[in-house]
Amino acid sequence: MNHADHHATASALRAFLDDMPFQRGSAQDAGRALRALIGAGLDRLPLPGHGNTSERWRALGAVAAFDLSLVKLYEGHTDALAILAELGAPQPDDGSAWAVWAAEPPDARLSARGATDSQTVLLQGTKSWCSGAASVTHAVVTAWNEHDEPVLAAVDLRHDGVQITDAGWQAVGMRASASVDVCFERVPALRVGAPRAYVERPGFWHGGAGIAACWFGAAAGIAEFVARDAGHRAGAHKLAHLGVIDTTLSATAALLRETAASIDRAPHLDAMAPAMRARLAAEHAAALVVARAGRALGAAPLCRDAHFAQLMADLPVFIRQSHAERDEASLAERLIEEKRTSWQL
Repeated sequence: MNHADHHATASALRAFLDDMPFQRGSAQDAGRALRALIGAGLDRLPLPGHGNTSERWRALGAVAAFDLSLVKLYEGHTDALAILAELGAPQPDDGSAWAVWAAEPPDARLSARGATDSQTVLLQGTKSWCSGAASVTHAVVTAWNEHDEPVLAAVDLRHDGVQITDAGWQAVGMRASASVDVCFERVPALRVGAPRAYVERPGFWHGGAGIAACWFGAAAGIAEFVARDAGHRAGAHKLAHLGVIDTTLSATAALLRETAASIDRAPHLDAMAPAMRARLAAEHAAALVVARAGRALGAAPLCRDAHFAQLMADLPVFIRQSHAERDEASLAERLIEEKRTSWQL
């Protein structure tokens, strides 16, 4: 595949994944699947804000419907490529597998030391919540320079000073994303962009809204199980659950399409409010679908269908990447600040 001329599509991803041997719940298989997608050129999605954001999100949703731990790795890799492109860093084209590790808990901060006129920094410290650490070759990481400014760096994880631990991840749902702690001991890395560029760039919120597409894709995947079952064995209560699921997913899909279109129309505008709205809508839809699907189908598929059971276990954990009421309050504050509290058709 010529990466310059072709983008991966949702249908191509679905076809590839359907033919791929895959053990759900296995971190090793999630890593193998990520590398297979990269090897097939199926990691090259339309960049957000470049006119085809909805197709990018449909691709993320297709991988999410297949497996959420895999999409956690795949979304991180494709987000890294988008960040590097936006900030003017060279695009990897060597089959490398990337992650974005940007969590900033107070007890796990990286320092990035180096001359201000040098592109190379040395990373020191521990990074938490490093999804796919054992499976990827490179990462874009947030760190702090000598002036206590947040900076971004691209690092080759095969350096001797990188220690991938087995600590910091006790998850049951999303276990296979293996988001462990990683320790850095004087590891050289390439500075990417100016200080604060990671959060101040327009693409920060474009990427945040892309996570909503992952949540939506998994919820739609769960809904397909309900629809198939209702087609075989319809009952009044099952049909009622399916009706509510359809209404919720259809409304959320419309909002995601509208959000993608608004990002493409004005890619340089601050997309915080629309991205946050899309995330909250997708989170609410995902929680509703999980609850309704369990009630509609009962225990059998939860206990006997590996795909359904894994989606149902993983999705409640993945949506906790949302900050719940804190995000709802942040959206409301922004609406009041921008005086956008009028709702019209």
